[in-house]
Amino acid sequence: MVLGANALGESTSPYLRQHADNPVHWQQWTDEALNSARERDVPILLSIGYSACHWCHVMAHESFEDEATAALMNEHFVCIKVDREERPDLDAVYMNATVAMTGQGGWPMTCFLTPDTEPFYCGTYYPPKPRGGIPSFPQLLEAIADTWARSRAEVFDAAAVVVGELRANSGQIPTSDRQVDAALLADAVASVLRDEDVERGGFGGAPKFPPGPLLEGLLRHHERTGSAAALAAVHRTASAMARGGVYDQIGGGFARYSVDDEWIVPHFEKMLYDNALLLRFYGHLARVTGDATALRVTTATAGFLLRELRTSNGCFASALDADTEGVEGLTYAWTPEQLVETLGFEDGVWAAGLFAVNSTGTFEAGMSVLQLPEDPDDVERYHRVCAALMSVRQSRPQPGRDDKVVTAWNGLAITALAEVGAGLGHPEWVDAAVECGEQIFATHEENGRLRRASLGTHVGDATGVLEDYAALAVASLSLFQATGEVVWCARAQTVLDAAIEHFADTENLGSWFDTADDAESLVTRPRDPLDNATPSGASMITEALLTAEALVAPGDSARYSELAAAGLAGAALVFERAPRSGGHWLAVAEASVRGPLQVAVSTEVSTQGGGALLDVARAHAPGGTTIVGGVVDSSPLLADRPTVDGREAAYVCRGFVCDRPVTTAEDLLAALRS
Repeated sequence: MVLGANALGESTSPYLRQHADNPVHWQQWTDEALNSARERDVPILLSIGYSACHWCHVMAHESFEDEATAALMNEHFVCIKVDREERPDLDAVYMNATVAMTGQGGWPMTCFLTPDTEPFYCGTYYPPKPRGGIPSFPQLLEAIADTWARSRAEVFDAAAVVVGELRANSGQIPTSDRQVDAALLADAVASVLRDEDVERGGFGGAPKFPPGPLLEGLLRHHERTGSAAALAAVHRTASAMARGGVYDQIGGGFARYSVDDEWIVPHFEKMLYDNALLLRFYGHLARVTGDATALRVTTATAGFLLRELRTSNGCFASALDADTEGVEGLTYAWTPEQLVETLGFEDGVWAAGLFAVNSTGTFEAGMSVLQLPEDPDDVERYHRVCAALMSVRQSRPQPGRDDKVVTAWNGLAITALAEVGAGLGHPEWVDAAVECGEQIFATHEENGRLRRASLGTHVGDATGVLEDYAALAVASLSLFQATGEVVWCARAQTVLDAAIEHFADTENLGSWFDTADDAESLVTRPRDPLDNATPSGASMITEALLTAEALVAPGDSARYSELAAAGLAGAALVFERAPRSGGHWLAVAEASVRGPLQVAVSTEVSTQGGGALLDVARAHAPGGTTIVGGVVDSSPLLADRPTVDGREAAYVCRGFVCDRPVTTAEDLLAALRS
């Protein structure tokens, strides 16, 4: 089978569609494309990237749009393009291969595979001409083609070594002899804090990524233990990020990372998952401490999600591009002269001082990314200036938006909006979460099985991976707690049960594969318990199980409890060896070691998600607390927990052992703080 020209035009991925006009005969990852490589007896050139990736666009412009380079690719390879966000399973397998071969990974990822999809040479970005010891992309293509023609045995030997290593690494996850208890969590937190950049905030050096889940875990540790050191680290990093250029001082929302160690210059792409995770954390920090900066960032980040990433059907798009018309920062950066031109002389000079904009610039060509080193001395003036700058900024060319709706990332957004909206008294955020949840279940779910992504009205063929099931289960449980609507608990259980059936490692209780047992067979079945840019599927499914065990019937509760406990036990090695890669695991473990904590608020009539004591619980309960309200027996957590003398009554339970009911806000606060 010899496939025709470029076949990306009908893809559900905006990233793939961006390459539909390339002279490269790109194919999607299909059986037809793989069979074509076998029949032509040529290697597969696999290129993996994503829409918001700056260097993906650079390589596309330099190489994939070049006729001569495309001719080499078409002659010697079957060329396959993959959106890593749509196929995280493929990305995981071949990223592991890339790291194994080169010691590092990244995107664009460039892998050469045998027709049986076994990798034998991997790398990332290749320039059009030799640069800094890196061969040009055409040189690489010719070398690989020559090796395939002349030294086929060496190719298969190399592939066999790599595949053997991949399969060994995806085998049984090693375990630890230690228990996940207060002592282990204290050691893990101490290890994380040793890596803190105390002067600039964050952990490690440049580039710095906003560590939302890790900060959430540290904040929960402080709530459980009273650790001043953990809270101080949280405040330092939260403040540094919120005042730096990595945070959009005008429009809200966070860029993917800072290229420097002071959070000044961002890599300008804005990802849904980052902003959802950071919204959850900053909302929690605002709740716990009343910190004004945290509250400001929470409000603006929620506004960013709803204004700039919301799709026409009420879900959330994946990302805003790093580039605008091929230029990084074109939409966001300013000079002092531009500020004066926009605001007038007095306000322009004032704004330049406020936002640390000077003639030298912090970015390129004398431009600066706005920072906020100190709070404004005139709040009214500040808001007026921000509104004027936003108006002008919106008239500039805008970055492209990847409208792909990813199940897992929308699950993260639902959880953040529902949880923070309920906790901070923003019902409109909860309503937005409900609308998104309804749409995801209407389009991405059928009988508990999930699709990974959709674009507009077209749902993609890629099946859901573990993180999709886990994030949607957590989101559904958050919606149940925020609204009191029992349908969300039922939906969560449907998704959880499907995840258990298809992703659980039946030979190792509490261990999970990232792909389903009936998914496409790859060279290895990936699984990775570490939290990365997003929480691992394993840590999120454990969070869902830990929450669900308090909300379902006793028979299912026991099953979920056993799996949650086994999952946490398996995380002990993460806390011992790589605690910075276990931020979400830390958040889940802190909730578990604390009790876990549940608050059941019993009322005479259905609260539909409201009620005075319920509001107190949502505003003041520690992170990870399961909170429900309603009439007796409307939820297993409310069974046999009646009102007191006709008054709303709150039951605070730790590990399913409940205190005496309380009927006043003061007594509930005291119970939560005890």
